[in-house]
Amino acid sequence: MKIPNQVHEVMTRDLVTVAPDDEITRVVSLLIKHDISGVPVVDRDGKLVGILTERDCITIALEAGYFDERGGIVAEYMSTPVETVEADAGLVEVAERLRDSQYRRFPVLEEGRLVGLISRRDVLEVLNSGSWFGTAASS
Repeated sequence: MKIPNQVHEVMTRDLVTVAPDDEITRVVSLLIKHDISGVPVVDRDGKLVGILTERDCITIALEAGYFDERGGIVAEYMSTPVETVEADAGLVEVAERLRDSQYRRFPVLEEGRLVGLISRRDVLEVLNSGSWFGTAASS
């Protein structure tokens, strides 16, 4: 069994993305529907331009409720610039970055294009498989 050692071997490829002009209410529905905690924001050309998380959406909801206003659009609240990793980056390097970062996930780029996401969970699944420890972890 080959031990995964690069991001592209374990990243999530099936992504939910949103556009900068999407309404926040739509994004909240997507987060809930897909049981995810954040989404990459891509422009019409598929270029990564930001990220929007559950934390961002809660902040927006609290502000909207306080000011009795509607939520707004993604571009007004998305985080930018986005910390990314390359698809051919080593898992150990990315595990260290995830450990030391406030972020739970990094968008994965290949030749400048968004191709996936790597999360703390993805790295833990590799660790749990026993690949890095030499024996399979018990369930």
